[in-house]
Amino acid sequence: MRFPHQRLAQLFTLLQNETLPQEELAQRLSVSTRTVRADITALNALLLHYGAQFILSRGSGYQLVIHDPTRYQTLEESAPKAQHIPRTAADRIHFLLVRFLTSAFSIKLEDLADTWFVSRATLQGDMVDVRERFQRYQLTLETRPRHGMKLFGSEVSIRACLTDLLWELSQPGPLNPLIGEEAFDASVPTLLAGVLQETLTRHHVRLTDAGERFICLYGAVAVRRVSEGYPLADFSAEDVAQNVRDAARELANTMQQLAGKLLAPAEEEWLCVHLAARQVQDVDPGTISADDDEALVNYILRYINQQYNYNLLDDAQLHADLLTHIKTMITRVRYQIMIPNPLLENIKQHYPMAWDMTLAAVSSWGKYTPYAISENEIGFLVLHIGVGLERHYNIGYQRQPQVLLVCDTSNAMVRMIEAILQRKYPQLEIAATLSQREYEQREEIAEDFVISTVRISEKEKPVVTIAPFPTDYQLDQIGKLVLVDRTRPWMLNKYFDEAHFQVIDTPMDQQALFATLCQQLQQEGFVGAEFHGSVVEREAIVSTMLGDGIALPHALGLLAKKTVVYTVIAPHGIAWGDETAHIIFLLAISKSEYEEAMAIYDIFVTFLRERAMARLAATRSFAEFKTVAMECVSRF
Repeated sequence: MRFPHQRLAQLFTLLQNETLPQEELAQRLSVSTRTVRADITALNALLLHYGAQFILSRGSGYQLVIHDPTRYQTLEESAPKAQHIPRTAADRIHFLLVRFLTSAFSIKLEDLADTWFVSRATLQGDMVDVRERFQRYQLTLETRPRHGMKLFGSEVSIRACLTDLLWELSQPGPLNPLIGEEAFDASVPTLLAGVLQETLTRHHVRLTDAGERFICLYGAVAVRRVSEGYPLADFSAEDVAQNVRDAARELANTMQQLAGKLLAPAEEEWLCVHLAARQVQDVDPGTISADDDEALVNYILRYINQQYNYNLLDDAQLHADLLTHIKTMITRVRYQIMIPNPLLENIKQHYPMAWDMTLAAVSSWGKYTPYAISENEIGFLVLHIGVGLERHYNIGYQRQPQVLLVCDTSNAMVRMIEAILQRKYPQLEIAATLSQREYEQREEIAEDFVISTVRISEKEKPVVTIAPFPTDYQLDQIGKLVLVDRTRPWMLNKYFDEAHFQVIDTPMDQQALFATLCQQLQQEGFVGAEFHGSVVEREAIVSTMLGDGIALPHALGLLAKKTVVYTVIAPHGIAWGDETAHIIFLLAISKSEYEEAMAIYDIFVTFLRERAMARLAATRSFAEFKTVAMECVSRF
C-alpha cells in the first residue's frame, strides 16, 4: 500500500508501535491537532481494508488496534519501510549521498521521489548540495536517459567521500542505523575496533580516540567495497615508519577475512597512510632532520617575526609542538585526507590575530608547494601559535593599570605605601607621587585612578582615600579598580576616531569600499601605496568575516605607518563572500605598535561576545557608536 502523502506515512510509522496523544503527534509533525485528527480519519479509511484501526483512548492517546491479523500482515509486507523514508532536506541529502556512493547501478530520482513521498522538483533541489559535495572529491554524476544517474570517480575518492560523510554523521551521537545499513555491515566496525586497539598497542602506534573510530569506519567501508569487487588502484605509501607498516599489515589481514576476498597490496598501503596521518607523535626536537616539516615550522616562525615583529624563533616548546603536529599534517595534506576541526570558529574568534598571522604565513608558503592546506589544518596550527604568543608577550589582553599616588608625608612613608601596594597588587604601576598641592594644580589626570592619604577632589578619575597603613576594606576598594579591564576602553579611545567613521547608506561592493577607504588612509599618511593591494590579496585567501555581520579586512602583515581603525556602518549590508557585513573595521596596524595589535582584535571579540552587532549597526554617528562600544568593552 502506498500512502497518498508523506505525512500519513510518518503518522503511521509513529503509531505502529507506540500510543501517542494527539498533542504530541501535532508537535512531532509540526501541524495542528485538527490536522492530526483529519489525518487519522484518512488513515483509518485506508486501514479499513486491512483489518486495523487507530482508536483514541482517553488519557493515553491513539492506539493501533488490529481486528484481523492475517489481513494486517499483507499490509506490512506490501507497505514501503516507512522508517527508511528521510523526513528532512538534510536527511534526504545524506541518504542520496550514501545511495550514490554505494550503488552499483544507476538511480532514478522518480523512483526515490515516489518512495519518499516528495516531488521530483524537491529532489532536484537536494541534488544541488549533493553535486557540490561530490565536487570536493573530484566525483561526478552522469545522467543516462531512461537509466538515471550514476557516480563516477576514483575508488580512493569514493571511499574518502563516504568515510568523511559517515564520520560527520556519527559526531553528534551514534550513526543513524539506516545510514549505516546502507554503507556497510554494522558488525564490522565493532569487530575492527577490538583488533585495532590490540594491534596498535603491540606495535606502539598511538592514535587519538577519534582517530581510532575513524580507522574503524574506513575499514568497514573498505571491507564492503572489496567484497563487492571494487579494489583500489596500485599505490605505494612513502615515508611510513616500520611499526605503522606492521600494524597496517595485521589490520589488512583482519579486513581480508571479513571481506572474504584477497586484498590488493594497495589496500595495505592506504591503511599505512591513514594510520600515519592520525598518529600521535612524541617527537624529540633534537632528533629531527631538516626535512619538509622542519622547513615549514621555521618558515612560519620566521614569517611571523619578519611581517609582524613577534619573535617566537627561540621558543623550543612551540617549535616541538608545531613539529609534532606538522609531521602528521604533511601526510594528511599530501594525500588530501581531511580531518574535522570542530573548534575552528572558536579558534578564529579567540585567537583572531594568531589566526591572521598563521594564515598569512601558510598562504605565503603555499606559493612554493603543490600542497593545499585546509582551514581545518590551519586552525590546529593557530592554537599552537596563539599559546606561544600568550607565553612570550604581554599582548594586550590586560594593560597594566596606572595609578597616581598623592601623599604629603615623609619619603619613608611614601616608600612603605608603595611597598604595600606592590606586594598586594604587583600589576599596579605607580606612575608618579605628588603632594596635595601639586595634585590640585593639575588640570587633568592621565592615570587610571588616584590613591591618596589625604582627602582630595576628584578630577574625572576615581579617588581612593587610604590610611598610611591601609585597612583591608581600603585595599579591596583599590583592588576593584586594579582589576578593571582597561585595555579595551583605552584602545578604543586611542585608535578609533570620528575622522575614520562612516555610515554607508548607498549600495556599495567590497572592492569599491576597499579602494575608497585605502585611498583616504594613504592620503592622510597612515598607509603606503602597497596597503590596498595587500588588503585585496588577504581577502582573496579566505573571508575576513569574524561572525555576526562583523568583518575585519586588513593587510598581510603590519604594513601601516601609523595604527588606525576605520569603522564603517552599512545598514543595508555589503556582500562579503557568501555572507553580508553590516559593520566593517578596516585595520591598519604598524610594526611599531605590534604588541598593542592583539588588544585591538580583542575589542572585536568583545563585541561578538556581548552580541553587540545589532546595537552597533543601528548607530548613525561616531558619538553614538562610541557610547555603545564603550558600554560593551567596559564591563568587568
